[in-house]
Amino acid sequence: MRRPRRGIPRPRHHRSRASRRSGARGIRTRTESTVTRTFAELGVPAPLVAVLAADGKTEPFPIQTDTLPDTLAGRDVLGRGKTGSGKTIAFVLPMVARLGGGLAGGGRRPGRPLALVLAPTRELATQITATIEPLAAAYGLKATTIFGGINQRRQVEALRAGVDIVVATPGRLEDLINQGYAHLDAIEITVLDEADHMADLGFLPVVTRILDKTPRGGQRLLFSATLDNGVDRLVKRYLQNEVLHSVDEANSPVAAMTHHVFEVADTDAKNDLVKTLASGKGRRILFMRTKHHAKKLAKKLTEQGIPAVDLHGNLSQPQRDRNLAAFGDGSVKVMVATDVAARGVHVDDIELVIHVDPPMEHKAYLHRSGRTARAGSAGDVVTIAMPSQMDDLKKLLKKAAITVAPQRVAADSAPVSALVGEVAAYVKPAPKEARPQQGGGGRSQGANAQRKRAARAERTGQGAAQDAPQRRD
Repeated sequence: MRRPRRGIPRPRHHRSRASRRSGARGIRTRTESTVTRTFAELGVPAPLVAVLAADGKTEPFPIQTDTLPDTLAGRDVLGRGKTGSGKTIAFVLPMVARLGGGLAGGGRRPGRPLALVLAPTRELATQITATIEPLAAAYGLKATTIFGGINQRRQVEALRAGVDIVVATPGRLEDLINQGYAHLDAIEITVLDEADHMADLGFLPVVTRILDKTPRGGQRLLFSATLDNGVDRLVKRYLQNEVLHSVDEANSPVAAMTHHVFEVADTDAKNDLVKTLASGKGRRILFMRTKHHAKKLAKKLTEQGIPAVDLHGNLSQPQRDRNLAAFGDGSVKVMVATDVAARGVHVDDIELVIHVDPPMEHKAYLHRSGRTARAGSAGDVVTIAMPSQMDDLKKLLKKAAITVAPQRVAADSAPVSALVGEVAAYVKPAPKEARPQQGGGGRSQGANAQRKRAARAERTGQGAAQDAPQRRD
Protein backbone atom coordinates (compact mmCIF):
# COMPACT_ATOMS: atom_id res chain seq x y z
CA MET A 1 0.00 0.00 0.00
CA ARG A 2 1.39 3.37 -1.01
CA ARG A 3 2.08 5.74 1.81
CA PRO A 4 0.38 9.13 1.43
CA ARG A 5 2.61 11.88 0.11
CA ARG A 6 3.22 14.72 2.48
CA GLY A 7 2.98 18.05 0.69
CA ILE A 8 5.95 20.37 0.63
CA PRO A 9 5.18 23.40 2.78
CA ARG A 10 5.30 26.73 0.97
CA PRO A 11 6.42 29.42 3.40
CA ARG A 12 5.09 32.91 3.60
CA HIS A 13 7.06 35.54 1.78
CA HIS A 14 8.78 37.91 4.16
CA ARG A 15 10.60 41.01 3.10
CA SER A 16 14.22 40.60 4.18
CA ARG A 17 16.25 43.39 5.73
CA ALA A 18 18.73 42.68 2.96
CA SER A 19 16.20 43.28 0.19
CA ARG A 20 14.82 46.37 -1.46
CA ARG A 21 11.79 47.08 -3.58
CA SER A 22 12.36 47.33 -7.33
CA GLY A 23 9.81 48.24 -10.00
CA ALA A 24 6.04 48.66 -10.00
CA ARG A 25 5.35 45.04 -9.08
CA GLY A 26 7.57 45.21 -6.04
CA ILE A 27 10.01 42.53 -7.15
CA ARG A 28 12.36 42.04 -4.22
CA THR A 29 16.00 42.35 -5.19
CA ARG A 30 18.58 40.88 -2.85
CA THR A 31 21.64 42.88 -1.89
CA GLU A 32 24.32 40.35 -2.71
CA SER A 33 26.82 39.43 -0.02
CA THR A 34 30.55 39.40 -0.70
CA VAL A 35 31.19 36.88 2.09
CA THR A 36 32.22 33.44 0.83
CA ARG A 37 30.00 30.72 2.29
CA THR A 38 30.03 26.96 1.94
CA PHE A 39 27.14 24.90 0.59
CA ALA A 40 26.44 23.66 4.11
CA GLU A 41 26.34 27.21 5.48
CA LEU A 42 23.84 28.10 2.75
CA GLY A 43 21.51 25.39 4.03
CA VAL A 44 22.22 22.58 1.57
CA PRO A 45 21.56 19.21 3.30
CA ALA A 46 24.56 17.06 4.21
CA PRO A 47 23.79 14.23 1.73
CA LEU A 48 23.88 16.70 -1.16
CA VAL A 49 27.00 18.45 0.16
CA ALA A 50 28.71 15.04 0.14
CA VAL A 51 27.70 14.38 -3.48
CA LEU A 52 28.99 17.80 -4.53
CA ALA A 53 32.28 17.29 -2.67
CA ALA A 54 32.80 13.91 -4.34
CA ASP A 55 32.54 15.72 -7.69
CA GLY A 56 35.03 18.39 -6.61
CA LYS A 57 32.42 21.10 -6.00
CA THR A 58 33.13 22.63 -2.61
CA GLU A 59 32.80 26.39 -3.15
CA PRO A 60 29.52 27.87 -4.44
CA PHE A 61 29.56 30.24 -7.39
CA PRO A 62 27.95 33.69 -6.93
CA ILE A 63 24.55 32.82 -8.38
CA GLN A 64 24.42 29.76 -6.09
CA THR A 65 25.41 31.76 -3.02
CA ASP A 66 22.84 34.43 -3.84
CA THR A 67 19.83 32.26 -4.71
CA LEU A 68 20.09 29.18 -2.46
CA PRO A 69 18.81 30.76 0.79
CA ASP A 70 15.64 31.85 -1.02
CA THR A 71 15.12 28.76 -3.19
CA LEU A 72 15.71 26.36 -0.30
CA ALA A 73 13.09 28.32 1.66
CA GLY A 74 10.55 27.76 -1.12
CA ARG A 75 10.39 31.28 -2.52
CA ASP A 76 9.86 32.09 -6.18
CA VAL A 77 13.10 33.35 -7.71
CA LEU A 78 13.96 35.19 -10.92
CA GLY A 79 17.63 34.61 -11.65
CA ARG A 80 19.43 36.72 -14.22
CA GLY A 81 22.94 35.77 -15.20
CA LYS A 82 25.07 34.84 -18.16
CA THR A 83 25.50 31.32 -19.40
CA GLY A 84 28.22 29.43 -17.57
CA SER A 85 27.48 31.10 -14.23
CA GLY A 86 26.58 27.87 -12.41
CA LYS A 87 22.81 28.27 -12.45
CA THR A 88 22.04 24.59 -13.12
CA ILE A 89 23.34 23.62 -9.69
CA ALA A 90 21.57 26.71 -8.32
CA PHE A 91 18.14 25.32 -9.18
CA VAL A 92 18.86 21.58 -8.95
CA LEU A 93 19.97 21.72 -5.30
CA PRO A 94 16.78 23.26 -3.87
CA MET A 95 14.60 21.08 -6.08
CA VAL A 96 16.22 17.85 -4.89
CA ALA A 97 16.57 19.03 -1.28
CA ARG A 98 12.93 20.07 -0.96
CA LEU A 99 11.56 17.00 -2.73
CA GLY A 100 13.83 14.66 -0.78
CA GLY A 101 12.93 16.24 2.53
CA GLY A 102 9.20 16.53 1.85
CA LEU A 103 8.39 13.18 0.27
CA ALA A 104 9.48 11.08 3.28
CA GLY A 105 9.42 7.85 1.26
CA GLY A 106 6.02 8.38 -0.34
CA GLY A 107 5.22 6.35 -3.43
CA ARG A 108 5.26 7.61 -6.99
CA ARG A 109 2.16 7.98 -9.11
CA PRO A 110 2.33 7.03 -12.81
CA GLY A 111 2.49 10.05 -15.09
CA ARG A 112 2.47 12.55 -12.21
CA PRO A 113 5.93 13.98 -11.49
CA LEU A 114 6.57 16.31 -8.57
CA ALA A 115 9.09 18.63 -10.23
CA LEU A 116 9.38 19.95 -13.78
CA VAL A 117 12.31 21.61 -15.55
CA LEU A 118 11.65 23.14 -18.98
CA ALA A 119 14.66 23.70 -21.25
CA PRO A 120 14.86 25.03 -24.83
CA THR A 121 16.98 22.27 -26.41
CA ARG A 122 17.36 18.53 -26.12
CA GLU A 123 21.09 18.90 -25.45
CA LEU A 124 20.51 21.21 -22.51
CA ALA A 125 17.72 19.00 -21.17
CA THR A 126 19.99 15.96 -21.30
CA GLN A 127 22.80 17.73 -19.49
CA ILE A 128 20.47 19.08 -16.80
CA THR A 129 19.31 15.51 -16.14
CA ALA A 130 22.94 14.39 -15.89
CA THR A 131 23.45 17.03 -13.17
CA ILE A 132 20.28 16.00 -11.34
CA GLU A 133 20.80 12.22 -11.26
CA PRO A 134 23.69 11.87 -8.76
CA LEU A 135 22.07 14.39 -6.42
CA ALA A 136 18.63 12.79 -6.73
CA ALA A 137 20.14 9.38 -5.98
CA ALA A 138 21.04 10.62 -2.48
CA TYR A 139 17.30 10.64 -1.69
CA GLY A 140 16.19 7.80 -3.93
CA LEU A 141 14.52 10.19 -6.37
CA LYS A 142 14.13 9.34 -10.05
CA ALA A 143 14.47 11.73 -13.00
CA THR A 144 13.78 11.33 -16.70
CA THR A 145 14.31 13.42 -19.83
CA ILE A 146 11.63 14.13 -22.42
CA PHE A 147 12.38 15.67 -25.83
CA GLY A 148 11.42 15.32 -29.48
CA GLY A 149 13.28 13.85 -32.41
CA ILE A 150 13.15 10.27 -31.14
CA ASN A 151 10.45 7.66 -30.61
CA GLN A 152 8.39 8.47 -27.54
CA ARG A 153 8.01 4.84 -26.35
CA ARG A 154 10.76 4.90 -23.70
CA GLN A 155 9.62 8.28 -22.42
CA VAL A 156 6.07 6.98 -22.03
CA GLU A 157 7.35 3.88 -20.24
CA ALA A 158 9.34 6.03 -17.80
CA LEU A 159 6.27 8.14 -17.02
CA ARG A 160 4.11 5.07 -16.51
CA ALA A 161 6.69 3.60 -14.12
CA GLY A 162 6.61 6.83 -12.10
CA VAL A 163 9.26 9.54 -11.83
CA ASP A 164 9.81 12.38 -9.39
CA ILE A 165 11.50 14.87 -11.73
CA VAL A 166 10.87 15.50 -15.43
CA VAL A 167 13.30 17.56 -17.52
CA ALA A 168 11.66 18.37 -20.84
CA THR A 169 11.58 20.46 -23.97
CA PRO A 170 8.18 22.13 -24.32
CA GLY A 171 6.98 20.59 -27.60
CA ARG A 172 7.33 16.90 -26.75
CA LEU A 173 6.03 17.41 -23.21
CA GLU A 174 2.87 19.05 -24.54
CA ASP A 175 2.44 16.13 -26.96
CA LEU A 176 2.57 13.64 -24.08
CA ILE A 177 0.18 15.75 -22.00
CA ASN A 178 -2.32 15.84 -24.86
CA GLN A 179 -2.02 12.07 -25.26
CA GLY A 180 -2.78 11.57 -21.57
CA TYR A 181 0.64 10.19 -20.61
CA ALA A 182 1.78 13.15 -18.49
CA HIS A 183 -0.18 15.12 -15.88
CA LEU A 184 1.11 18.20 -14.08
CA ASP A 185 -1.42 18.52 -11.27
CA ALA A 186 1.07 17.17 -8.67
CA ILE A 187 3.94 19.51 -9.59
CA GLU A 188 5.48 21.15 -6.51
CA ILE A 189 8.44 22.90 -8.16
CA THR A 190 8.71 24.28 -11.71
CA VAL A 191 11.92 25.59 -13.27
CA LEU A 192 12.22 27.51 -16.54
CA ASP A 193 15.84 27.45 -17.66
CA GLU A 194 17.09 29.84 -20.35
CA ALA A 195 13.64 31.32 -20.77
CA ASP A 196 14.98 33.97 -23.14
CA HIS A 197 16.19 31.28 -25.53
CA MET A 198 12.78 29.58 -25.39
CA ALA A 199 11.32 32.94 -26.37
CA ASP A 200 13.78 33.27 -29.26
CA LEU A 201 12.70 29.82 -30.50
CA GLY A 202 9.00 30.70 -30.34
CA PHE A 203 8.19 28.34 -27.45
CA LEU A 204 6.45 30.82 -25.14
CA PRO A 205 2.86 29.94 -26.20
CA VAL A 206 3.59 26.25 -25.46
CA VAL A 207 5.35 27.15 -22.20
CA THR A 208 2.32 29.20 -21.16
CA ARG A 209 -0.05 26.31 -21.82
CA ILE A 210 2.19 23.97 -19.82
CA LEU A 211 2.51 26.34 -16.86
CA ASP A 212 -1.26 26.80 -16.80
CA LYS A 213 -1.52 23.08 -15.97
CA THR A 214 0.73 23.33 -12.88
CA PRO A 215 -0.71 24.21 -9.44
CA ARG A 216 -0.61 27.92 -8.63
CA GLY A 217 0.71 27.26 -5.14
CA GLY A 218 3.89 25.56 -6.29
CA GLN A 219 7.35 27.08 -6.22
CA ARG A 220 8.53 28.56 -9.52
CA LEU A 221 12.08 29.43 -10.52
CA LEU A 222 12.87 31.27 -13.75
CA PHE A 223 16.38 31.78 -15.09
CA SER A 224 17.00 34.07 -18.04
CA ALA A 225 19.77 36.32 -19.31
CA THR A 226 17.25 38.93 -20.49
CA LEU A 227 13.58 39.77 -19.95
CA ASP A 228 12.71 40.68 -23.55
CA ASN A 229 10.59 38.85 -26.17
CA GLY A 230 7.81 38.11 -23.71
CA VAL A 231 9.84 36.69 -20.83
CA ASP A 232 8.69 39.59 -18.67
CA ARG A 233 5.08 38.49 -19.24
CA LEU A 234 5.92 35.03 -17.91
CA VAL A 235 7.39 36.62 -14.79
CA LYS A 236 4.29 38.76 -14.19
CA ARG A 237 1.87 35.89 -14.80
CA TYR A 238 3.48 32.99 -12.99
CA LEU A 239 5.90 34.20 -10.29
CA GLN A 240 4.54 35.41 -6.95
CA ASN A 241 6.44 37.87 -4.75
CA GLU A 242 9.59 36.73 -6.48
CA VAL A 243 13.09 37.63 -5.41
CA LEU A 244 15.31 38.91 -8.22
CA HIS A 245 18.97 37.91 -8.24
CA SER A 246 21.17 39.48 -10.93
CA VAL A 247 24.74 38.25 -10.86
CA ASP A 248 25.74 40.22 -13.97
CA GLU A 249 24.22 42.76 -16.28
CA ALA A 250 22.20 40.99 -18.94
CA ASN A 251 24.23 40.09 -22.03
CA SER A 252 27.40 41.55 -20.55
CA PRO A 253 30.77 40.09 -21.53
CA VAL A 254 32.57 37.67 -19.23
CA ALA A 255 35.60 39.11 -17.45
CA ALA A 256 37.64 35.90 -17.80
CA MET A 257 36.99 35.76 -21.55
CA THR A 258 39.56 37.26 -23.95
CA HIS A 259 38.25 38.33 -27.36
CA HIS A 260 40.23 38.43 -30.60
CA VAL A 261 39.32 39.58 -34.11
CA PHE A 262 41.49 38.11 -36.85
CA GLU A 263 41.17 39.74 -40.27
CA VAL A 264 42.33 37.59 -43.20
CA ALA A 265 43.09 38.59 -46.76
CA ASP A 266 41.05 36.02 -48.67
CA THR A 267 39.30 32.65 -48.55
CA ASP A 268 42.51 30.63 -48.81
CA ALA A 269 44.04 32.52 -45.89
CA LYS A 270 40.84 31.93 -43.90
CA ASN A 271 40.92 28.18 -44.57
CA ASP A 272 44.56 27.98 -43.47
CA LEU A 273 43.81 29.96 -40.31
CA VAL A 274 40.85 27.75 -39.39
CA LYS A 275 42.96 24.61 -39.74
CA THR A 276 45.71 26.09 -37.57
CA LEU A 277 43.33 27.28 -34.85
CA ALA A 278 41.71 23.84 -34.76
CA SER A 279 45.02 22.03 -34.39
CA GLY A 280 45.70 22.66 -30.68
CA LYS A 281 45.46 20.07 -27.91
CA GLY A 282 42.57 21.57 -25.94
CA ARG A 283 38.84 21.47 -26.61
CA ARG A 284 37.50 24.03 -29.05
CA ILE A 285 34.21 24.79 -30.77
CA LEU A 286 34.02 26.26 -34.27
CA PHE A 287 30.75 27.97 -35.17
CA MET A 288 29.26 28.09 -38.66
CA ARG A 289 26.05 29.69 -39.93
CA THR A 290 24.67 26.70 -41.85
CA LYS A 291 24.27 22.98 -41.19
CA HIS A 292 25.84 22.14 -44.54
CA HIS A 293 28.99 24.14 -43.82
CA ALA A 294 29.31 22.70 -40.30
CA LYS A 295 29.15 19.16 -41.65
CA LYS A 296 31.57 19.99 -44.47
CA LEU A 297 34.17 21.60 -42.19
CA ALA A 298 34.08 18.74 -39.65
CA LYS A 299 34.68 16.27 -42.46
CA LYS A 300 37.49 18.38 -43.93
CA LEU A 301 39.32 18.77 -40.61
CA THR A 302 39.07 15.03 -39.95
CA GLU A 303 40.56 14.33 -43.38
CA GLN A 304 43.39 16.76 -42.52
CA GLY A 305 44.29 14.74 -39.43
CA ILE A 306 42.31 16.80 -36.90
CA PRO A 307 39.44 14.60 -35.64
CA ALA A 308 36.24 16.66 -35.49
CA VAL A 309 32.53 16.08 -34.94
CA ASP A 310 29.62 18.23 -36.00
CA LEU A 311 26.47 19.31 -34.16
CA HIS A 312 23.46 20.74 -35.97
CA GLY A 313 19.79 20.22 -36.68
CA ASN A 314 20.19 17.57 -39.39
CA LEU A 315 21.60 14.98 -36.99
CA SER A 316 19.45 12.25 -35.51
CA GLN A 317 19.35 12.03 -31.73
CA PRO A 318 21.72 9.02 -31.59
CA GLN A 319 24.20 10.92 -33.77
CA ARG A 320 23.94 14.01 -31.56
CA ASP A 321 24.48 11.89 -28.46
CA ARG A 322 27.45 10.10 -30.00
CA ASN A 323 29.13 13.32 -31.13
CA LEU A 324 28.51 15.08 -27.81
CA ALA A 325 29.88 12.07 -25.94
CA ALA A 326 33.05 12.01 -28.07
CA PHE A 327 33.57 15.73 -27.46
CA GLY A 328 32.71 15.49 -23.78
CA ASP A 329 35.04 12.58 -22.98
CA GLY A 330 37.91 14.16 -24.90
CA SER A 331 38.29 11.49 -27.57
CA VAL A 332 37.57 14.28 -30.07
CA LYS A 333 38.77 17.79 -29.23
CA VAL A 334 37.07 19.75 -32.04
CA MET A 335 33.36 20.35 -32.51
CA VAL A 336 31.93 22.25 -35.48
CA ALA A 337 28.47 23.57 -34.67
CA THR A 338 25.66 25.81 -35.73
CA ASP A 339 23.82 28.05 -33.29
CA VAL A 340 21.75 25.07 -32.13
CA ALA A 341 24.72 24.29 -29.86
CA ALA A 342 25.30 27.80 -28.53
CA ARG A 343 22.94 27.13 -25.62
CA GLY A 344 22.88 23.36 -25.60
CA VAL A 345 26.50 22.38 -25.04
CA HIS A 346 27.73 22.53 -21.45
CA VAL A 347 31.17 20.91 -21.49
CA ASP A 348 33.92 21.92 -19.09
CA ASP A 349 37.35 23.17 -20.13
CA ILE A 350 36.58 24.49 -23.61
CA GLU A 351 39.59 26.71 -24.10
CA LEU A 352 38.72 28.31 -27.44
CA VAL A 353 35.57 29.36 -29.32
CA ILE A 354 36.05 30.27 -32.98
CA HIS A 355 33.45 32.21 -34.95
CA VAL A 356 34.43 30.91 -38.39
CA ASP A 357 31.29 32.61 -39.69
CA PRO A 358 30.49 35.74 -37.64
CA PRO A 359 26.92 35.56 -36.28
CA MET A 360 24.13 37.81 -37.50
CA GLU A 361 23.43 39.57 -34.20
CA HIS A 362 25.14 40.34 -30.91
CA LYS A 363 23.08 38.04 -28.68
CA ALA A 364 24.14 35.07 -30.80
CA TYR A 365 27.76 36.21 -30.43
CA LEU A 366 27.49 36.23 -26.64
CA HIS A 367 25.67 32.91 -26.49
CA ARG A 368 28.19 31.20 -28.77
CA SER A 369 31.09 32.71 -26.87
CA GLY A 370 29.60 31.55 -23.58
CA ARG A 371 30.76 27.99 -24.27
CA THR A 372 34.17 29.02 -22.90
CA ALA A 373 35.18 30.86 -19.70
CA ARG A 374 32.43 29.06 -17.81
CA ALA A 375 31.92 29.19 -14.04
CA GLY A 376 35.07 31.11 -13.26
CA SER A 377 37.48 29.53 -15.74
CA ALA A 378 39.29 31.48 -18.47
CA GLY A 379 38.90 31.16 -22.21
CA ASP A 380 39.50 32.82 -25.58
CA VAL A 381 37.11 33.78 -28.36
CA VAL A 382 38.26 34.34 -31.94
CA THR A 383 36.20 35.90 -34.71
CA ILE A 384 37.52 35.45 -38.25
CA ALA A 385 36.50 38.09 -40.77
CA MET A 386 37.22 39.04 -44.35
CA PRO A 387 37.77 42.74 -45.15
CA SER A 388 34.22 43.05 -46.50
CA GLN A 389 32.81 41.83 -43.16
CA MET A 390 34.68 44.19 -40.88
CA ASP A 391 32.17 47.06 -40.78
CA ASP A 392 29.27 44.78 -39.81
CA LEU A 393 31.45 42.99 -37.26
CA LYS A 394 32.45 46.25 -35.58
CA LYS A 395 28.77 47.20 -35.19
CA LEU A 396 27.97 43.77 -33.75
CA LEU A 397 30.80 43.93 -31.21
CA LYS A 398 29.74 47.42 -30.15
CA LYS A 399 26.22 46.14 -29.38
CA ALA A 400 27.76 43.26 -27.42
CA ALA A 401 29.88 45.74 -25.40
CA ILE A 402 33.08 44.07 -26.62
CA THR A 403 36.13 46.26 -27.16
CA VAL A 404 38.85 44.57 -29.21
CA ALA A 405 41.40 45.78 -31.74
CA PRO A 406 41.31 43.77 -35.01
CA GLN A 407 44.56 42.13 -36.10
CA ARG A 408 45.51 41.24 -39.66
CA VAL A 409 46.97 37.77 -39.47
CA ALA A 410 48.03 34.72 -41.42
CA ALA A 411 48.02 31.14 -40.18
CA ASP A 412 51.65 31.42 -39.04
CA SER A 413 51.34 34.81 -37.30
CA ALA A 414 52.59 35.11 -33.72
CA PRO A 415 49.16 35.91 -32.17
CA VAL A 416 47.76 32.77 -33.77
CA SER A 417 50.61 30.57 -32.57
CA ALA A 418 50.22 31.94 -29.04
CA LEU A 419 46.54 30.98 -28.99
CA VAL A 420 47.04 27.52 -30.44
CA GLY A 421 49.83 26.53 -28.08
CA GLU A 422 51.12 22.99 -28.44
CA VAL A 423 49.85 21.35 -31.62
CA ALA A 424 48.11 17.99 -31.29
CA ALA A 425 49.58 14.99 -33.07
CA TYR A 426 48.33 14.18 -36.56
CA VAL A 427 45.63 11.50 -36.52
CA LYS A 428 45.42 9.40 -39.65
CA PRO A 429 41.81 9.41 -40.90
CA ALA A 430 39.99 6.10 -40.58
CA PRO A 431 38.77 4.38 -43.74
CA LYS A 432 35.48 5.89 -44.83
CA GLU A 433 33.45 2.80 -43.97
CA ALA A 434 34.83 2.79 -40.39
CA ARG A 435 34.83 6.54 -39.77
CA PRO A 436 32.30 7.99 -37.29
CA GLN A 437 29.50 9.47 -39.34
CA GLN A 438 28.89 13.19 -39.43
CA GLY A 439 25.77 14.98 -40.51
CA GLY A 440 23.62 11.89 -40.76
CA GLY A 441 26.39 9.85 -42.35
CA GLY A 442 26.55 12.32 -45.22
CA ARG A 443 22.82 11.89 -45.91
CA SER A 444 20.45 14.74 -45.13
CA GLN A 445 17.17 13.53 -43.65
CA GLY A 446 15.13 16.48 -44.90
CA ALA A 447 12.09 15.82 -47.08
CA ASN A 448 13.59 17.65 -50.06
CA ALA A 449 16.79 15.59 -49.87
CA GLN A 450 14.78 12.39 -49.61
CA ARG A 451 12.81 13.30 -52.74
CA LYS A 452 16.03 13.97 -54.63
CA ARG A 453 17.49 10.62 -53.58
CA ALA A 454 14.31 8.85 -54.60
CA ALA A 455 14.42 10.52 -58.02
CA ARG A 456 18.07 9.52 -58.51
CA ALA A 457 17.29 5.96 -57.47
CA GLU A 458 14.40 5.81 -59.93
CA ARG A 459 16.61 7.06 -62.77
CA THR A 460 19.24 4.42 -62.00
CA GLY A 461 16.67 1.65 -61.58
CA GLN A 462 17.36 1.16 -57.88
CA GLY A 463 14.67 0.66 -55.28
CA ALA A 464 13.90 3.79 -53.35
CA ALA A 465 12.22 2.16 -50.40
CA GLN A 466 15.19 2.82 -48.15
CA ASP A 467 14.82 6.55 -48.73
CA ALA A 468 11.11 6.76 -47.97
CA PRO A 469 10.33 9.64 -45.61
CA GLN A 470 10.57 8.52 -42.01
CA ARG A 471 7.69 8.91 -39.58
CA ARG A 472 8.24 11.76 -37.13
CA ASP A 473 7.33 11.15 -33.53
